[in-house]
Amino acid sequence: MTSQPAAGPHYSPFTTGGGLIFISGQLPLKPGRDTSLSAAPFRDQVEQTLQNLESVLHDAGAELSQVIKTTVYLSDIADWDELDSIYGAFFGATRPSRSVVPTGPLHFGFRIEIEAIALATKDATI
Repeated sequence: MTSQPAAGPHYSPFTTGGGLIFISGQLPLKPGRDTSLSAAPFRDQVEQTLQNLESVLHDAGAELSQVIKTTVYLSDIADWDELDSIYGAFFGATRPSRSVVPTGPLHFGFRIEIEAIALATKDATI
């Protein structure tokens, strides 16, 4: 198993093992200091979270087409329809399996968090 060193809390942005990449939960944070989007509209939070997911995926040497499973945590299940629309446009033809979990309040007042599992290589199969 390998992991990418983290510069903050005690976790890695991703780890690999068994031919898979495990992406830690991504939040609506822009790179840099004081970049929280917790007060931003839901759409902005979703788009930034998905961009962060894609960035970590690229750091792991993978692409969106390699994502096979996501788990989406929502603070309010009423946001499901808007999430589905943005998520579908983002992933396009890639249709990973997905769980959506209503959680109630998320850390720092965020409305969404997304984690993912991806194949470590484009030609891998499970």
